[in-house]
Amino acid sequence: MFEYILKRILLFIPTLFLITAISFGISRLAPGDPAAAKAAAGADGSLSGNNAVNEKTIELIRKQWNLDKPVWQQYLIWTTNIFKLDFGTSFQDSRPITEKFVERIPITLLMNILAIILSYSIAVPLGIYSATHQGNFLDKLSTFFIFALYSLPTFWIGTMGITFLCNPEYVSWFPSGNIRSINFDASWGFLEKLTDYASHLVLPMIVYTYGSFAYISRQMRSGMLEVIRQDYIRTARAKGLPEHIVIFKHAVRNSLIPIITLLAGILPALIGGSVIIETIFSIPGMGKLSFESLIARDYPMIMAIFTVSAVMTLVGILVADILYSVVDPRIAYGKKS
Repeated sequence: MFEYILKRILLFIPTLFLITAISFGISRLAPGDPAAAKAAAGADGSLSGNNAVNEKTIELIRKQWNLDKPVWQQYLIWTTNIFKLDFGTSFQDSRPITEKFVERIPITLLMNILAIILSYSIAVPLGIYSATHQGNFLDKLSTFFIFALYSLPTFWIGTMGITFLCNPEYVSWFPSGNIRSINFDASWGFLEKLTDYASHLVLPMIVYTYGSFAYISRQMRSGMLEVIRQDYIRTARAKGLPEHIVIFKHAVRNSLIPIITLLAGILPALIGGSVIIETIFSIPGMGKLSFESLIARDYPMIMAIFTVSAVMTLVGILVADILYSVVDPRIAYGKKS
């Protein structure tokens, strides 16, 4: 196992290099000129006012940001800084990228951890029930209901939620955006702060998690159906073991492979956030920051987000591979004595 983990970690280096090189090149293909936008010129590079002054300003900004160099030199400069754990400064406001990450990541982490807890605590038991009660009325009803939810686009549900549940003309059950009230005061007590945050997060979390119920529960259901048809499950039942022991001790553990596979996508989502949810509900998280950076052609911020997401994806895949052998001893990545 140790040899396998070491090989995978060493494989991270060329994989990460390839991902960042491609991402860096694609980011430079985006139309527009960030230096022109910074100099208060048109985003497409068209100048306004005194052209000579604007051209000089843009030239200085390009030199400051190394945009006057070939793309391969820009990539080498950026890579060298990354090895020093320096993501640089944002083109938008000249603030250190690490500082902006520290502000945004806690909000995104909170939302995603809550989403994971809600999704798995509902979808996994639902998948187990559907597999063990295949074809009954509740199985058919739950299947229809969750797939009906899954077919509804997130952006549409979020917009409808704001329109009908955050509008005094209909019902005003939830705040329409942000994660806390405008009149939020740091001197408030813990319960008052918690209530304020909760009231702002309830609707976004519902919109964020409903779509994952169908996918996770179907993965769990298919895994359970495959396992409970195995010979060792029939043998356990033939020995007279209680059904709950057969299901939860023998079947569930070995049916977790599809669920563990989803971990590879969970880790980068913890950092990347949801662009749609954070934009619709004006939540200042990493998803909204990513969207704003793309619009502003903030190359250092875009590449920092790409890099962190790539690292988290590679780590997620490695963690999933390790957990495979934990839940199913038949899976081995090395010689067993």
